[in-house]
Amino acid sequence: MRISARELLRQLLDSDSFISWDRPPVTVAASPRYRAELHKAELAAGADEAVLTGEGLLRGRRVAVIACEFGFLAGSIGVAAAERIVSAVERATELGLPLVASPTSGGTRMQEGTIAFVQMVKIAGAIATHKAAGHPYLVYLRNPTMGGVFASWGSLGHITFAEPGALIGFLGPRVYKALYDRDFPEGVQVAENLYHSGVIDGVLPVSVFRRIAHRALSVLGCVPDPVAAEPGWAVPMHQVANAAPDVAAWESVRISRRPGRPGIRDLLRHVTQRVPLSGTGQGESDRTIVHALARFRGQPCIVFGHDRSGQQGEHTMGPAALREARRSMALAQELRLPLVLVIDTVGAALSKEAEERGLAPEIARCIADLVTLDTPTVSVLLGQGTGGGALALLPADRVLAATHGWLAPLPPEGASAIVYRDTAHALELATAQGIRAADLLADGVVDRIVPEFPDAADEPVDFARRMVAAIADELTGLRTRPLAEIRASRHTRYRRLGLPAP
Repeated sequence: MRISARELLRQLLDSDSFISWDRPPVTVAASPRYRAELHKAELAAGADEAVLTGEGLLRGRRVAVIACEFGFLAGSIGVAAAERIVSAVERATELGLPLVASPTSGGTRMQEGTIAFVQMVKIAGAIATHKAAGHPYLVYLRNPTMGGVFASWGSLGHITFAEPGALIGFLGPRVYKALYDRDFPEGVQVAENLYHSGVIDGVLPVSVFRRIAHRALSVLGCVPDPVAAEPGWAVPMHQVANAAPDVAAWESVRISRRPGRPGIRDLLRHVTQRVPLSGTGQGESDRTIVHALARFRGQPCIVFGHDRSGQQGEHTMGPAALREARRSMALAQELRLPLVLVIDTVGAALSKEAEERGLAPEIARCIADLVTLDTPTVSVLLGQGTGGGALALLPADRVLAATHGWLAPLPPEGASAIVYRDTAHALELATAQGIRAADLLADGVVDRIVPEFPDAADEPVDFARRMVAAIADELTGLRTRPLAEIRASRHTRYRRLGLPAP
């Protein structure tokens, strides 16, 4: 059963909070037959066009909303509907309101021909302007969302979720059948498949999307929440900074590989307002990483990092993961949010597929994007930091490391194989290459060491809370600095790396 526009708004918004922005639809050229179709559609749908717009409260937060009405000529978008959408987007931008859009449509309106088709350009343009102004744009796709609607404003959300079982795609199955005289493959244009393929962020009923949207807007609002620390929540901050016991490099490597060592998912259990994201939005997804919106002790940010639990054998970070990393960078910059990057990897993927899909160029693009990003960044060396997969997430304004975090161009065994043609000298190479957190601190690669007492695997909860507190502290400090100063400091930092102090 399809959800009507009014039912969608009833479930999404607080009771009796919706205020319509709609004016009578603009007049379009129409044949008598089309005019009759419009009149019939209005009576059937109880709406004067295929879209309703306005504002309301979402758990007390003021938002602008756009909802398609499929009952009006299959939710098709013509000139009048497009004008209503664009006017609502422009008003939301002017008022500085976040925008929640819920398309359901067969596409552009065939009765109006090409002029309806090109309306998608002005809708996409208005949304691009809204996003460029730093305002959130959330999308909830309903059943069905097809054609030009999906290929324009249905696919531009900062985050995008869909109704369970929704038919979502570009070319409709009926059109495909007519054009090619065969059925479109089953299960492709289904919300769940698009989620698993990395096109959308999740599949949720409206009631759950309401909660997720509220969480997301809490983070995307950019305003820190005052959060009081729980008793014993974390070690006092003066004990967190730069604790660097003299542990042998190989011992840190060994400890970092312990199965029980906490990873990014353990950190995220101690943050608030977490909204998991998925995929590049362009049909790729990599389960060796985690991507989310979150607040670290009240500080809003985008989080991206390696998931140690998702790396098995040769299954490590591939090109798709790096493209997801670049999505997180773009989101952070567009939404004016800090970016937190977590490094915990045995290395980037070594495979034919990874090479052919551009692994090395994606590492290069990640590094280039990070060193020029127009938003504050914090990188966390949580465990293993091997090769280009680690380097791609390293160059931040502030770099933290766990006591036994380390960074190296190859695992010590690989470095030994290159230098000595065996792996027997791994311990020696680990020491000589200066891979330890303490060495990285001395070399200016790392700014701060978060202690393990003595090993994070033996105190996973306390360590995770301690690291979250340290990240929050860094985010708080970065928020007080002008962006121009942050960019200049970042440039100087990496320009001087490896050179003697002036």
